[in-house]
Amino acid sequence: MMLRDHAIRYGFIVLLFGLIAYFAVAADGFVSPQSAVFIFQSVAITGVLALGVTATLVVGGFDLSIGSVATSAMMAAAYVMVVLEQNAVVAVVVCLLIGAVVGLINGWLIVYMPDLLATLGMMFLLVGLQRIPTEGRSIATGMTMPDGSVANGKFGEAFLALGRHRFDFFVPNLVPVSVVVLIVLALLIWFFLEYTRFGRMMYAVGSNERAAELAGARVKAYKIWAYVISGVFAAIGGILLAARLGRGDIASGNNLLLDAVAAALIGYAVLGAAKPNAFGTAVGAVFVGVLLQGLTMMNAPYYTQDFVKGGVLVVALVFTFALSGRGGR
Repeated sequence: MMLRDHAIRYGFIVLLFGLIAYFAVAADGFVSPQSAVFIFQSVAITGVLALGVTATLVVGGFDLSIGSVATSAMMAAAYVMVVLEQNAVVAVVVCLLIGAVVGLINGWLIVYMPDLLATLGMMFLLVGLQRIPTEGRSIATGMTMPDGSVANGKFGEAFLALGRHRFDFFVPNLVPVSVVVLIVLALLIWFFLEYTRFGRMMYAVGSNERAAELAGARVKAYKIWAYVISGVFAAIGGILLAARLGRGDIASGNNLLLDAVAAALIGYAVLGAAKPNAFGTAVGAVFVGVLLQGLTMMNAPYYTQDFVKGGVLVVALVFTFALSGRGGR
């Protein structure tokens, strides 16, 4: 019994360090500042989106639209600066408003229909909507618009710094700004969920919606706010992606949803939490980043990466549910 308890609580942490040790031996250059930068950059955007997913999981929901919200925010940032020739502040505000509005609509919809259906519909809606202004083309300085005009605007240096600037941390130019953003957001959402009345009520809603409603909780409001948080976090992820790429790449967000969901679900297994939690999600994002970087450096075919991620997710859920004797509903 004690061995099983330790496996549930620490098994995934051991798995993470075992993975790092394996790649350190099997992949030349894995233990290097350059490799760490690539891991940090991939972790930042995935982690921010995964924290948003975590908020919806807390209230018993699930947001399938986060990847399309992030991509829409990225395209909106590019359109505002390159086509409309506005500054970085305007672009950031527009992106955050998009995230908040989409989250609000998602929250309103899931009150009346299953969350998977509502957010799946929103996902397809946004995928189509973000392609309309440019007729499906990516946005970059000098591009020709559908009406024949030329987009002469450009990304501001302050905006690009969000995705490209790096801080010195033991090694020069090691920690990207986006990682600092992830850490700050993770601490904020962790404190919010664990130590505020609002956050604890969100957990109560997700644990037993009917009981929470009978206790006087405004269940619908808590659910709506969870999706607003998810939308805003997804928009922040899109801002960071746009700042890193320096263009509105229509295809760059294809894997954001799967990686973010994997990180959020892996978080269930961290320290035996068996529930959505910000700390576990952050560790899950690091795990996904380490895994993808290691596979890339070992020249693993790209088509095997999703298979490996799926296997890791199954192992994580085994630690969480099978070993602890908890079944699905």
